[in-house]
Amino acid sequence: QVQLMESGGGSVQAGGSLRLSCVVSRFSYSRRCMAWFRQAPGKEREGVAGVRADGYTSVADSVKGRFTISQDYRKNTFYLQMNSLNPEDTAMYYCAVVESCSVPYLLTSYYKYWGQGTQVTVSS
Repeated sequence: QVQLMESGGGSVQAGGSLRLSCVVSRFSYSRRCMAWFRQAPGKEREGVAGVRADGYTSVADSVKGRFTISQDYRKNTFYLQMNSLNPEDTAMYYCAVVESCSVPYLLTSYYKYWGQGTQVTVSS
């Protein structure tokens, strides 16, 4: 069974940085996509950034220029580097994967497997 494990969340002050990691187990597909989503209290889950196996990325406008998604294909691990954090970035962050994709769309329905989430809290 595919398993995803996020890490790297925490509490930071505005302007700070965090790096999230997601290790994916029992998952080896050459055409897979991986993505990060977030959900703040009382809000819908939204896509943050996605990456295709060949490195093609999608990034939400709200975090463009501040967040970067990357992957280590051999380790089956992908990352979300978050810089210039602000309180609006406070949310539970989830990683997700799908076996085959054309474009790393930032849609929850597009992804099949999900992690349990890691909390990110940004204080002003």
